[in-house]
Amino acid sequence: MFGIRFIKSQPTTHLMQFRGGKLARQGAGLSFYYYAPTTTLVAVPVASHDRPFMLDLVTSDFQSVTVQGQVTYRISEPQRTAALMDFSLRPDGKTYASEDPARLADRVAQQAEVIVQQAVQALDLKQALRSSALIARTAQRELGVQPEIQALGLEILGVSILSVKPTPDIARALEAEARESNLRAADDAVYTRRMSAVEKERAIRQNELDTEIAVEHKRREISETKLEAKAALMRKDNGLRAEQMTADIELEESRKAFVSGQAANSRTLAEAEAHRVASVMSALSQADTRVVQALAAVGMQPAQLIAQAFGGIAENAERIGQFNMAPELLQALLGHTTMEPQGGPRERAR
Repeated sequence: MFGIRFIKSQPTTHLMQFRGGKLARQGAGLSFYYYAPTTTLVAVPVASHDRPFMLDLVTSDFQSVTVQGQVTYRISEPQRTAALMDFSLRPDGKTYASEDPARLADRVAQQAEVIVQQAVQALDLKQALRSSALIARTAQRELGVQPEIQALGLEILGVSILSVKPTPDIARALEAEARESNLRAADDAVYTRRMSAVEKERAIRQNELDTEIAVEHKRREISETKLEAKAALMRKDNGLRAEQMTADIELEESRKAFVSGQAANSRTLAEAEAHRVASVMSALSQADTRVVQALAAVGMQPAQLIAQAFGGIAENAERIGQFNMAPELLQALLGHTTMEPQGGPRERAR
């Protein structure tokens, strides 16, 4: 009505009001009435924006790859942006009068694509496939110092590389190579595990063998100790036996000496007795027979004397004509001789 209108901007929109070619007011989230025939409104969005991109590039080894990424930016200096690009609104205050706001994202994406392309071309295929994070960091660092980006008053918040993909044929070839490499690694792991198991088994057997050898050495030492103890015992036993034999020999020698001494004594006694008997016999040989007999009859029993008397009668039997002895006399003699008289020989003589 009468050209007076009302506008209200969001906090993420930097609104500028130009009147008569001069900046009347500016700020984020403003709301005010303005006279449309003489007012120009410029709305610069200061919120962050994401701009995806996809590039078909060639690596340093002439392999084609597809890089998919995204750049995030925001307008940090709206005045500089509005000075270089048209962010003015139509009279309705809702739509832009030009396509510059949409082309801003394209210009940022172009700068990012150039930097990403340079980074990918400096790498070979395998490095490029593994260096998405490195490419993103490089792009963010270099994109932030680009003169055009600074002139537009932009702030690069981040660059992300979502994927780096080779062509399908190359991908299959790389998958086959990786598969073979993984299979070789698996075979190596199995071989290593088996070798480790063999080494451990060998170590276990070696330990068992060492244990058996140590046990055998210990048994041998025990056997040698037992043999030495047995030999020492045998030597001691032999020594005791030798001492016993020596003692027995000495005892036998002592006994032999004792017997020899007894034999010598007996011989000496026999010689002395023989000498005595010879002396007696020599003395008796010169004496009268009757004297000898009388001496021999000294101390004889009566029965022995009667027997000697009968022996003398028998010797002179040729000179005796007849000899008569009554049985009573014989019995009386025998009885007299057998009874012991009370008074002894002297009483009998009486």
